[in-house]
Amino acid sequence: MIAAGSPRELVLGLAVALRDEVLPALGDHAGRAHTGPGAGGDITFAIDERAEAFMERFLAEQAADVAFYSEDRGLVSPGGHATWVLVVDPIDGTRPAMAGLEAACVSVAAARLDAQGQARMGDVEVGCVVEIKSGREFVAERGRGLDPAPSLSSNRDLSRMFWAYGLRGRPVRAVAEVLGELIDGSSVGGGTFDLGAATYDLTRIVTGQLDAYIEPGSRMVAEVPGMREQFERVGNGVVLNNSPYDLAAAALILDEAGAIVTDAAGGPLADRPLLGSGAEFQLSCVAAANPELHEAIVRELDLGVERLRRLV
Repeated sequence: MIAAGSPRELVLGLAVALRDEVLPALGDHAGRAHTGPGAGGDITFAIDERAEAFMERFLAEQAADVAFYSEDRGLVSPGGHATWVLVVDPIDGTRPAMAGLEAACVSVAAARLDAQGQARMGDVEVGCVVEIKSGREFVAERGRGLDPAPSLSSNRDLSRMFWAYGLRGRPVRAVAEVLGELIDGSSVGGGTFDLGAATYDLTRIVTGQLDAYIEPGSRMVAEVPGMREQFERVGNGVVLNNSPYDLAAAALILDEAGAIVTDAAGGPLADRPLLGSGAEFQLSCVAAANPELHEAIVRELDLGVERLRRLV
């Protein structure tokens, strides 16, 4: 099936090879050059293009019969007869990578394709996240657990919550209306962070460094009139929320760790399409270390979305 061996071996091998390719360029200002928009609408920087080109060469040599979907290339299916697809974000956290910060990661997930050449989030069988700066690895196989073993927080108190959110491409005033009470309630007794990379944020829950990750953007667009236009204004004409390639590997990692991962309304992600990156494919997300904290967060988001709806 795969020249490089098992799906796990291919996923980990690609992730580590991408990390080795990108690491020398971490923090290099030359990587900040713009090379055009990617398939998902975000700007492609020179460092992104370097990683994407390396990925294409690697897969052509190691797994020519495997399809892949990436942030900047979209879906590439050799011969149109692939039975597996890799969902790859060669650099999740491009901006931290360009600044030489720790949050940049490689994210690779593997899923079987159905007879129509499609897959859903719940079809991901292997997920791997590798931190570019440190080389730290997180690898999960569905039903087989996570390596390394998780260390989940036991905190259930919103006022003591350490958590992350993302603001890139989001209208800050609207997001603040939705998240404001959570931020105000936890910024002193806990801590709030925008670290610049969803996979890094989510894997901090596995390590116990964070209690939760909250990203309500797609819910805001879906439920609040006029929000799509506000997101497009900030995103230079496109909506820039999390796409499946941002969450595919990390969601499986958290599932296997025993954490709770849903959309921002508390609904499952498993049935959502895996292959796609436009606004119709994008995903809101709430991830928490335990069910009680997750439930409390979703209740607060319900109130926050209602506040925003009244405001507009």
